[in-house]
Amino acid sequence: MLNKRIILFLLSFILIGSSLTAQEEDKGFELSKNLEIFSSVYKNLHLNYVDDINPGELMKNAIDAMLAKLDPYTNYYPESDIEDVKLQLMGQYGGIGALIHEKNGQVIISEPYKGLPADKAGLKAGDIIIEVNGMIAKDKTSDQVREFLRGQAGSEIRIKLLRDGSEIEKIFKREEITLENVPYYGMVKNDIGYIKLNEFTKDAANNVSNAFRELKNNNPKIKGLILDLRGNGGGLLTDAVNIVNIFVDKGQNIVSTKGKIVEKNQTFKTLYPPFDLNIPIVVLVDNYSASASEIVAGSLQDLDRAVIMGQRTYGKGLVQNIIPLTYNAQMKVTVSKYYIPSGRCIQAIDYSHRDINGKANKLPDSLKTAFKTKGGRTVYDGFGIEPDIAIEPKYGSHLILTIITKFLAFDFASEFVKKNPTIPNPKEFKIDDNIYNQFVDFISDKDYSYSTITERMLSELQDVSQKEKYGQEVEKTIEELKEKIEKEKSNDLIKYKEDIKEVLLSEIVVRYYYQKGRIEALLDSDSEVEQATKLLLSPNEYNKILSK
Repeated sequence: MLNKRIILFLLSFILIGSSLTAQEEDKGFELSKNLEIFSSVYKNLHLNYVDDINPGELMKNAIDAMLAKLDPYTNYYPESDIEDVKLQLMGQYGGIGALIHEKNGQVIISEPYKGLPADKAGLKAGDIIIEVNGMIAKDKTSDQVREFLRGQAGSEIRIKLLRDGSEIEKIFKREEITLENVPYYGMVKNDIGYIKLNEFTKDAANNVSNAFRELKNNNPKIKGLILDLRGNGGGLLTDAVNIVNIFVDKGQNIVSTKGKIVEKNQTFKTLYPPFDLNIPIVVLVDNYSASASEIVAGSLQDLDRAVIMGQRTYGKGLVQNIIPLTYNAQMKVTVSKYYIPSGRCIQAIDYSHRDINGKANKLPDSLKTAFKTKGGRTVYDGFGIEPDIAIEPKYGSHLILTIITKFLAFDFASEFVKKNPTIPNPKEFKIDDNIYNQFVDFISDKDYSYSTITERMLSELQDVSQKEKYGQEVEKTIEELKEKIEKEKSNDLIKYKEDIKEVLLSEIVVRYYYQKGRIEALLDSDSEVEQATKLLLSPNEYNKILSK
């Protein structure tokens, strides 16, 4: 009887193994068959299509369309796009070190980065780019001009610019540009340290560590730390682990990756002695904090080592590897998902299942699973990192958005700089009523018209009421409402005065003190930094949150 059972078990095992082998063979055959079909289509297009085709462009479009069926993070990069890969992973590229934007068919320097080639060559915010190495910039998009500006470090670049109506030419060399991942750190009021981390590029962990050490050394009475990850889209996984390591013990599991190839699954632990196990920490996050930002915020939350404050994070729990291809091309491929110390995966969207329109949707609440932090607090998977203290995001009015998108504040700042060679340091400089009134005069003859959501809804209501043949009374009521709203809008420059002052402060300070100055100037009016500071100065409240 026993032998019979063993024989049946072995036969079942053999049948299952044979079935799996057959499935793999079927998949292999399907792959070979479809590659052959694709090759045949491609060759016949080249031979028979009525017009000439661009083989490289056609293949790139085909690959992109195929990868779009997977997830947004699996991408193909031909050799010409390798600079983009370097920028994403390392924060490096060959270029001049300046932001640009387009307006009315012109491409304009938005912001030269301090100490980089554009800045050293004397390029200024507001300069209009006419030519780059003989390439005419007029009517080109900012993306097209950006390609002209980038190139091999050490190569010469010749740029013609229009400044105050006069044409000037600058000749200098491109450099390997490394963007600062920690653009600012310092002390906010009442002995609270602050570190802004923009992205997890090369040396991010070292830069955060060095910034924190300097803050502690220079401020022995430091009472807490704010780590600002708002808007940080992620980057290098190892730097995320090493940043957590500054604040937690050596040997702690921080993140595990699990994918199709079991042998490549990994668990990343803290490798070094911590620098500070006790300082209270608040991590600021928002809807754009993703990937490595979520590893840091999520693991510090799971280990009850920091209070997370802000808005729910993006929910990107997918890990990508760069795979080299032939002819110097590369692929970035999603190879696994990551899991933080409590065991939860924070991936919010299930790309393997799509609706009838082909759209991947967020995981429903019913599929979310509860997990426990080290101290027993309940946290959930499947929708990013939920803050311990949620703060409603601050939305800009339509007037503010118009002032920014039509570059009215930018253009005003360009004029302001011409009349004011210097301003006080970022902490002291303020937009007073005199400067604000100058701005109001500046835009008085410019188009800053905008439609509110209410106006758009009224217009839709008006269209529907006409189709449904409602009478003149309804039409009259809608028109009266429109007039009332238009009258209300005339007061928007007064209603949103403080918000507009903040935009002006940002645009003006960056002209004199670059990115660092901009961040420093805006800290005093940052309500989330203020709330974080208040919590860090309330030890009982802070500890109560972590021990719930």
